[in-house]
Amino acid sequence: MGMSHTVAQMRIIRELREAEEALDTALLRQSSLLTTMLEARRETDTDPFVGQEAMMRLTKSHQTLVSAGSDLARVHSNLLKVQEDVLGYEDCPPNEPMAQQPELRTAS
Repeated sequence: MGMSHTVAQMRIIRELREAEEALDTALLRQSSLLTTMLEARRETDTDPFVGQEAMMRLTKSHQTLVSAGSDLARVHSNLLKVQEDVLGYEDCPPNEPMAQQPELRTAS
């Protein structure tokens, strides 16, 4: 037996929300790590460029996560279009980012 549209929609909403939250959490943790690395270097009187390569790689990883967030916003917007095609309406729950930020829909 197949899944109903309502159940599929609920699962997608849940998984999408969790993916968006996971990206935010990863960004926050990386920011915290960078802060700790800089504070440790400064407060231990370590030479100014010690750990520079690690910090460069961390900031590159951070940038990748920001890009992934943009891609996930596009996924969100595309799923709204799928919802309209399949269910005949495009509606985001009020607590969803796309519902609160309509400009994200056009940006994606």
